[in-house]
Amino acid sequence: MRDDAKSRKDVLRDHLRVSILTLRLQPGTDLDEAHLSDAFGLSRTPLREVFRQLAGEGYLDLRTNRSARVSEMSYTTLRDFFLAAPMVYSAILRLAAQNATRAQIDDLKDAQQAFKAALRAGSAEDRALANNRFHDVTGEMSGNVYLLPSFNRLLIDHARIGMTFYRPQTAKMADKLSEASLQHDSIIAAIEAGNETAAAQLAEDHWNLSRDQIELFVMPDALNVPMGTLPLSKPA
Repeated sequence: MRDDAKSRKDVLRDHLRVSILTLRLQPGTDLDEAHLSDAFGLSRTPLREVFRQLAGEGYLDLRTNRSARVSEMSYTTLRDFFLAAPMVYSAILRLAAQNATRAQIDDLKDAQQAFKAALRAGSAEDRALANNRFHDVTGEMSGNVYLLPSFNRLLIDHARIGMTFYRPQTAKMADKLSEASLQHDSIIAAIEAGNETAAAQLAEDHWNLSRDQIELFVMPDALNVPMGTLPLSKPA
């Protein structure tokens, strides 16, 4: 009976993760606890346990005496995303090149094959999730308990933003996605060779590839800050 409840918690956890990453649950949406409890056969206590775990991972916000809410993508969070992402990605890939195990490299290659399959015949959701899995493996490779939570939080919003630019099927976007796939191959090669300098440079190149396209949809002109730099403080 206990194993069955654990299985239902796992199913709910995976359902919410995928729903949030693919924007089936929009940022800022309040969760309907009664509906989820009925749909997944869970009482309030295990339901809240799932919510607490997902809140710790950055998927949900918990509020006193109010329902759990999907983490927002506000002006502030997007600003922080654009400032932090290139620095964190670079550090993650540098550490991945230092620490990756053979099994993790194999997992990364499998993730890349899934990404290529999604590019050929998958939906926008398939592409976003496959790309998220590829980068998730690089985070596992880093093995850094301080950096990994920040990276995982970035991946949530990267996937949600990615749902926007994975949808258009223009020739220009197809070229960008093909280039992203080639960069994935280069990242694998750098990690496999233990070349941390190349891996860090590829992180920057990979970010630059998607940054301009993302900015067309979500970044105000006023936040056009050079990559990896902090805006100057205004005089008092």
